[in-house]
Amino acid sequence: MTEVSEILMSVLSTIRVPRPGDRVHKDECAFSFSSPESEGGLYVCMNSFLGYGSKYVDRHHAKTGQRAYLHITRTRKTQKEDDTNSGSGDPPKKKLTRLAIGIEGGFDVEQDQYEEMVKVVLFPDRRELTSEDLASVPDFVRERVSLSMAGLLAADSVSHTLQVQQWDGEVRQESKHAAELKQLNNGLKIPPSGWRCDVCDLQENLWMNLTDGKILCGRRYFDGTGGNNHALLHYQQSGYPLAVKLGTITPDGADVYSYDEDDMVLDSKLPEHLAHYGIDMMTMEKTERTMTELEIAVNQRVGEWEVIQESGTTLRPLWGPGLTGMKNLGNSCYLNSVMQVLFTIPDFQTKYVSKIDKIFDEVPADPTQDFKTQVAKLGYGLLSGEYSKPAPDLGGDPNTSTEPRDDQVGIAPRMFKALVGRGHPEFSTSRQQDAQEFLLHFINMVERNCRSDMNPTEAFRFLVEEKIVCQQSQKAKYTQRVDYMVQLPVPMDQASNMEELQEAECQREEAESSVAPPPSAPRAQIPFAACLAALSEPETLTDFWSSAVQAKTTATKTTRFASFPDHLVIQIKKFTFGLDWVPKKLDVSIDIPDTLDLSALSAMGQQPGEELLPEVAPPPLMTPDVEVKAPVLDDSTVSQLCEMGFPLEACRKAVYYTGNTGIDAAMNWVMGHMDDPDFSAPLVLPGSSSAPGTTPTENIPEEHLATIISMGFSRDQATRALRATNNVLERAVDWIFSHLDDLESMDVSEGGRSEGGSEASREPPPGPRVRDGPGKYELFAFISHMGTSTMCGHYVCHIKKDQQWVIFNDQKVCASEKPPKDLGYLYFYRRVVE
Repeated sequence: MTEVSEILMSVLSTIRVPRPGDRVHKDECAFSFSSPESEGGLYVCMNSFLGYGSKYVDRHHAKTGQRAYLHITRTRKTQKEDDTNSGSGDPPKKKLTRLAIGIEGGFDVEQDQYEEMVKVVLFPDRRELTSEDLASVPDFVRERVSLSMAGLLAADSVSHTLQVQQWDGEVRQESKHAAELKQLNNGLKIPPSGWRCDVCDLQENLWMNLTDGKILCGRRYFDGTGGNNHALLHYQQSGYPLAVKLGTITPDGADVYSYDEDDMVLDSKLPEHLAHYGIDMMTMEKTERTMTELEIAVNQRVGEWEVIQESGTTLRPLWGPGLTGMKNLGNSCYLNSVMQVLFTIPDFQTKYVSKIDKIFDEVPADPTQDFKTQVAKLGYGLLSGEYSKPAPDLGGDPNTSTEPRDDQVGIAPRMFKALVGRGHPEFSTSRQQDAQEFLLHFINMVERNCRSDMNPTEAFRFLVEEKIVCQQSQKAKYTQRVDYMVQLPVPMDQASNMEELQEAECQREEAESSVAPPPSAPRAQIPFAACLAALSEPETLTDFWSSAVQAKTTATKTTRFASFPDHLVIQIKKFTFGLDWVPKKLDVSIDIPDTLDLSALSAMGQQPGEELLPEVAPPPLMTPDVEVKAPVLDDSTVSQLCEMGFPLEACRKAVYYTGNTGIDAAMNWVMGHMDDPDFSAPLVLPGSSSAPGTTPTENIPEEHLATIISMGFSRDQATRALRATNNVLERAVDWIFSHLDDLESMDVSEGGRSEGGSEASREPPPGPRVRDGPGKYELFAFISHMGTSTMCGHYVCHIKKDQQWVIFNDQKVCASEKPPKDLGYLYFYRRVVE
């Protein structure tokens, strides 16, 4: 028996054949961003199916004893010029014809083509198995190795599975109106060209109503271009639902829109419907861009928002440590921007990058599912500079000298995104998200994973003091809460260019009543001082129960800083709701200062001679002899609120506390309580068994207790969480992680009583751990959003490095010439130490 045969016989039990459901990581190293295209390729363990770069595979072999790995290397194919090439050396670009991903005619998921080489390698000597070696081993050994290789090559990698590989934005449904559409016999015949809007004479973006044949212009776009909404107005007046876009009619079909269904639709009887007005589909030619082509153009233009992305100037690319770009994985720019900023903060660098060797040494069996490992991997990738290199030239001749590309090789945070988004209804998708919501989500995840260790999110944590004064008794109540971010209101009525805005609004109203296109709207100029004043001014509470007068009365609430964090995050509340509850973004410019002094907003505490409100609980809302029943909530109102993106429990509370009186009242409740600490907490009725402390311990399922205790919590903490959520395990887990500060202050034994004696003898529990210092700050980063909603558009960030502003736009990292500080969404300040 040969040496290779002996080795393979000894490790045969560790060579597995992938089965359905096995996670195969053959595109990315678990510890780095090495891939089969990287130098040295990727080694895939033939037992665990985890991938390791050349730098880390020896570590895995030493720790596990695994010897057999599938070594995958890929090299880019040389792309030859063809008839569509301009001769510049650039590859021909495929024409996009579908709003789709991974489908013929749509966006390619993998545009680069590679030659792939695969070998079995035995460690520790990294001996490569040749075909002669395999021929010399027994048949059953050769079969096992061959089946494992074939299975690994055939299996979809985890990153491939997690990506949206096939998405077709053109999948349209048959309109419910198509089959029985009624058409008026008005004798109207439509010519094959020369169309105009029947109202305003516009000659483009024209739609013909399929019921009466009227030709009218389409909708007005947000920038004032497009049409004048006459086709939409006609539907609202007539109720005729279907319209076809003129200029898109060809023998293959046309764009058909259903106003009633509010979507692009299919009309299987379109030839018949067009023939009714004298239009022969078979002879028509396309003269206008379809709606798909317009959307494709928008997708290809991401990066053309001139001001924020500084596209009006030639930006100098930057390379090196701390200047690494991140690939956009499909609407992941919100994640890219947030993580770029976080890893400029020393606390995150110290926690994850400085201790990376210790983190990797203590890694569990599957590092792809370990939070600390994946955050450390991302941090090292951003800060090391190993991936901050120009992207390879895509030309045909590798020896041809070409200009260096602006974008980088960068890193693709696939494992990180999959891990932090797992189980989340929004961050697990490829849809665009709110950067502020993701920042808070990530802070929450760090909190969960740093219960007994250094916590870098303490850099953001601060205490807020809320002072409520009863206007009838003039007695006060002081409370403190933990926060991580200041949400700064935008007082539109304080705009410094108010006259200009009012004049533009008058011109817009005049344009709407005429056929003239509306003028472009000016941007509101809001002083930062006005935003700060709006934050600090007292808020009137009209339904406050005063323990001093034992009745509901009016009170004022004032909010101040009880501590100042090392790093201050400010969110500009640009996103709001219109009168129709449609989300909209305020187009504002705010003169954000480079330095900030918040000392005047420091909390003062109880003042001399000031009386406090008595600590008396409000009366119960129902008598003990009344049976408590679960509220009957209007499910449709709850659903409408949820579709707007609000938490389910908050929506249920809004409907309950407004007495099922409709969406408007519920929405008003939501907008008035969004900043409440328990906004997302479960709805609990007074006196119900789901209230904390009312569920008997003996009724709590032991298996639920065991599950939560296994996460590192005490029995009392687990009991409290289950009581607060009516013994629903999933809700209890969410509850316990959102009340960490409260739980950490619990000083109780297994029996639920103080170890030191009676309740009265206990010392007050310690408050949450916060840092404090002077309230003076300097701006070091900001994240900007482009688009009309947080659910669409694009994010970039600007970070100040060595006194130079740098723009991070996904894979592009450049020196900033004109950082648009006035248009940001999230601002990051650090404390100035005098």
